[in-house]
Amino acid sequence: MTVLVLASASTARARLLADAGIPFRQVTSDIDEAALKREGGPAPDIALGLAAAKAAQVSAGETNALVLGADQVLLYGDRLLSKAQTPAEALEQLRELRGRSHTLISALCLAQRGTVLWKHVEQARLWMRPFSDAILQTYVAGEGSRILASVGCYQLEGPGIQLFERIEGDFFAVLGLPLLPLLAELRRHGVVAS
Repeated sequence: MTVLVLASASTARARLLADAGIPFRQVTSDIDEAALKREGGPAPDIALGLAAAKAAQVSAGETNALVLGADQVLLYGDRLLSKAQTPAEALEQLRELRGRSHTLISALCLAQRGTVLWKHVEQARLWMRPFSDAILQTYVAGEGSRILASVGCYQLEGPGIQLFERIEGDFFAVLGLPLLPLLAELRRHGVVAS
């Protein structure tokens, strides 16, 4: 059976793979994400470029493994938002998103020996409800540094779901790992049984 390596330090992605019963190990890539984002282009291309760079870099050092690179970008209007660096920055970002919609774009790439073999992009649209400043303050205080771990400063698998009134798209794509297309491709490569 082919070995899967997750080229990410993401605990959310690791948890999703483990919960789905997929054997894997994690190796963190050290690509310059900010530089790749500065190159610009359409948001789906940026997400794919980041995922492919991670997968290709890690797979170059893995002889017999299939390496999964994943990334997610948040498109708000015509701007890409990055992860907040401080709780104060998270508070401002959430104020800006409050009562409006945004799009999460999740990209996956599988690579072997430095070559990308498969790519997938999926989008989900999310509408934040117009919550009060009191709810916002309580949420930010309660989540602490966890809100800095994901773009948009929320995690739907926790209290962050309370910030939303509507979501269109695949739930796993919102979490940053579109599982169904990934599982189909992993079956094709012999990582999981078909």
